Amino acid sequence: MSNNLDESFRDTIGTIDKEGHRKYIYPKKPSGKFYDYRKWVSYFLLIILVANPFIKINGNQFMMFNVLERRFNIFSFPFWPQDFYIFVLFMVIGVVFVILFTVIFGRIFCGWICPQTIFMEMVFRRIEYWIEGDRGAQIRLEKQEWDSEKIRKKALKWFAFLVISFLIANVFLAYLIGSDELFHLIEDGPMAHSSSFISLLIFTGVFYFVFAWFREQVCIIACPYGRLQGVLLDKKSINVAYDFVRGEKEAGRAKYNKQEDREASGKGDCIDCKQCVNVCPTGIDIRNGVQLECVNCTACIDECDTIMEGVGLPKGLIRYASEDEIETKAKFKFTARMKGYTAVLVILVGVLTGLLFLRTEVEATILRLPGQLFQHKGDNISNIYTFKIINKTNHDITNLHFKLVGIKGTLKVVGVQELKVLKHEMSSGTMFIEINKFLLESDRTKLEIDLYEGDKKIETTYTNFLSPRSFD
Repeated sequence: MSNNLDESFRDTIGTIDKEGHRKYIYPKKPSGKFYDYRKWVSYFLLIILVANPFIKINGNQFMMFNVLERRFNIFSFPFWPQDFYIFVLFMVIGVVFVILFTVIFGRIFCGWICPQTIFMEMVFRRIEYWIEGDRGAQIRLEKQEWDSEKIRKKALKWFAFLVISFLIANVFLAYLIGSDELFHLIEDGPMAHSSSFISLLIFTGVFYFVFAWFREQVCIIACPYGRLQGVLLDKKSINVAYDFVRGEKEAGRAKYNKQEDREASGKGDCIDCKQCVNVCPTGIDIRNGVQLECVNCTACIDECDTIMEGVGLPKGLIRYASEDEIETKAKFKFTARMKGYTAVLVILVGVLTGLLFLRTEVEATILRLPGQLFQHKGDNISNIYTFKIINKTNHDITNLHFKLVGIKGTLKVVGVQELKVLKHEMSSGTMFIEINKFLLESDRTKLEIDLYEGDKKIETTYTNFLSPRSFD
């Protein structure tokens, strides 16, 4: 970077003025190759985001994060509290993947994939352009007196934002409580599901606040991922970067003059038009170097390329590049740190794959009742247990019974005529296990118990059987 660069910009952010008041950003409407690519990617991701909670595979919602009931579906695979370690592993893999992606490509996730950016730039901002016009028109409208035109445009925009926030809140609620429950809420009316309806209104208010007022400050101030860049990025990371070597040269930036030979005068290719600043959705000057506020949205690349083409200079003054590439023309290398993160990611994915293959559709747990000792029943010793059976399948399981393996004894389930578990439900109860004392070799015997559905064994579980130390 240029040696005489003023670093004072790092002490301020573009959304707050010198007095500490909120300063609204009115970015110019972007256009160009990268913006077109981003639109297609964003629309594709929006379809996935909206459709996920309403798609079902084998009766399971494709994506669901029901925190209250502790039920989660990921890619239609249901996860119960007993599977929480797998769910956590999913999250860890996601974090490691984002870290690896950031080390290599910088904050590209924020500009291309993050739901906040997609909704802000590809939904709410585009509605704003449609109603209020481009940057110049928005600034003039903001300074304009509250006449009929301003009231009409502002009211229409705020109403459109509210409607979209309400729709987003419905989708968000479908992720949390399930799409079936959401449809019940709609069919029965809000008064029949007051708690869910209040949650829906709260979510609507939060989304409206974020996209109508807080906006880009989510990325600049609130998002913790942006803060991670300081420890993840280095000179080898690929970012949206300004080529200061070419842009500044010996004489620095200068306005464009048709009659002037810029090469002979030593002036840089940057003509100081400030269009890269005007188009930036977070209000930064990309020419100041790598900044936490930059979300790698590529709007400045498209705008600069258009300007360069217009004045007859080569494109790529702002482009995807690492600092090393700009300073020394060094080619990209897969560094040891990148290899380390990749190795960790591969290991975690391998562990997750193994756990998913070992995961059973029916899970049974048998535990001795706390605080209860064994009982003598003639020559038999009896222990009391509680059991839980979780049915993770999409069908009811009936005609269930337990069998001891490797030792003779009897199992008696208390108060149940027919042991069954409905789909996606859990059944629990109490049981006695009696074993002849002469078959027990120690005071703590490990029992293997199989769970059968009719004649089909569907699960194996283990528990401990307590007995006296001596039978003399």
